[in-house]
Amino acid sequence: MSLPPPFGFALPGGPGGPDPNDPAQLQAFLAQLQQMLVNTGGGPVNWDLARQVAQSQLRNDPPIAGPQRAAVQEALRLADLWLEEVSSLPSGIRQVEAWRRADWLTHTLDVWRKLCDPVAGQMTVAIGELVPEQLRGQLGGMTAMLTSIGGAMFGGQLGSALGSLAAEVLSAGDIGLPLGPAGTAALIPANIASYGEGLEIPEDQLRLYVALREAAHQRLFGHVPWLRAHVLTAVETYAKGISVDREAVEDAMSRVDPTNPESLRTIAFEGIFTSDDSPQQKVALARLETVLALVEGWVSHVVAKAAGGRLPDAVRLDETFRRRRAAGGPAEQTFSALVGLELRPRRLREATALWEALERHRGADGRDAVWSHPDLLPTDADFADPEAFARSTADTFPDFPPEEEPPREEEPPPAEA
Repeated sequence: MSLPPPFGFALPGGPGGPDPNDPAQLQAFLAQLQQMLVNTGGGPVNWDLARQVAQSQLRNDPPIAGPQRAAVQEALRLADLWLEEVSSLPSGIRQVEAWRRADWLTHTLDVWRKLCDPVAGQMTVAIGELVPEQLRGQLGGMTAMLTSIGGAMFGGQLGSALGSLAAEVLSAGDIGLPLGPAGTAALIPANIASYGEGLEIPEDQLRLYVALREAAHQRLFGHVPWLRAHVLTAVETYAKGISVDREAVEDAMSRVDPTNPESLRTIAFEGIFTSDDSPQQKVALARLETVLALVEGWVSHVVAKAAGGRLPDAVRLDETFRRRRAAGGPAEQTFSALVGLELRPRRLREATALWEALERHRGADGRDAVWSHPDLLPTDADFADPEAFARSTADTFPDFPPEEEPPREEEPPPAEA
């Protein structure tokens, strides 16, 4: 049977390929493949390669000077103090840190692995299925090696995207997901300085505004116990429903040059993953977009209240960051194109308006009480009329966090006559 060469070289049994009945030719072919798979790890993504590629992009990663570290720590502590006045949620910060770009990569890679493996697994299955079923028995373990090639290629692409993200994010929670260690608030001074170029806003104001956003994320994820799992599960559920364009996979694999390992890094996987139109996937997408918008909307709302009257450029910063989160940076857009996951909140303004309406009708405590259970969160339909949702829930939610009853003072014994 003839077989087109989907991997840039002829497969056994295909035209120009080695004779599958000739052990010497087959062994030479397997050795050639093995050379491509040096340092390939298990699983659908070669995460060792992803880490190496990402780190190679972060060579210009300046060290953090003592004054920079002190400024970050002071900004995070002051931000947390300001938030006390505008949120009923207590501080979620147990540790404050200044990170280099490589630190962000190190501390978030485990969560990225959890989020990206479901998508990558579909791609590697598609690569294995490029080999006709009639030949799989003859190729034996080589089919698994072919899927490993895909894992290496995707790992290189993913590493490049994560390296670009590491050079753009401003803090541990900058893109709205709980990526870093729980309770650790961290800013990336080098990226804050780069982002501030051209804004004409003093760096200390920008740093404090970023610190407010980071501290708000820590409060929310630190004291809403179900939220971390809820957000990550929403991302995973949507990722599992992303489909693979098999023609695009075959086209990408055809560009692999087995004599040039660098070709693994130059293959473009953008456009391979697409969201299908199944009812289940539409529900998953709506759930993901809603929870991302609610998280970012709450953060934007409480940060604007905390910064107002304190930071001279608070209004400009609020609008700048709103546009930044709504559009996503270049690296975030690259990541979305690569894995099919858009992590930017599409309805940020509507979500922010909803939290503002809740505070007007119920106060800060009643607003934060909405986080007491996932079933109490607004739905996508509620975004259309925030005032109606706020009025309809004026007496629905319990106090959150629950107020402790103050201890009763013992009455003094009656004085003796």
